[in-house]
Amino acid sequence: MPSADRRAEADWEGPLLQGNGEVTLVSSGAGAFPVTWASRVETSDGRTSPEELVAAAHASCYAMAFSATLGRNEAPPERLHVEAVVSLGDREGGGIKVTTSALTVRGTVPALNGDQARFQELAEMGEQGCPISNALRGNVEITVSATLE
Repeated sequence: MPSADRRAEADWEGPLLQGNGEVTLVSSGAGAFPVTWASRVETSDGRTSPEELVAAAHASCYAMAFSATLGRNEAPPERLHVEAVVSLGDREGGGIKVTTSALTVRGTVPALNGDQARFQELAEMGEQGCPISNALRGNVEITVSATLE
């Protein structure tokens, strides 16, 4: 598989608590999004945060990895819906860090014939093959909850 570089840029103005910035998805040209400290730790008010962007990356990456895992196991999905919730917490010694990424997947997979246990097993296998999970692993607790519809 060829390597792929993707680029994003961020600009910030002012001190942390009163300042604001913008993150731009450069490679895709998909847009520029405002960020503030408050959007990380209080309410988003229409702005994003690094943690939301990690959640978006994790959800989309995992959806693809799980789809591939299902296909390799002769159970291609009809539909997968993935939610990733990325949480901040205290860091030992002070400061904050990303502590968890909780993946929740609901899927329609006719070939599994309602086998919820197999769906959960394959969901966990898919997480092992997710490049974003593999980048986070060892630093962030990752959980997978899967429901076959």
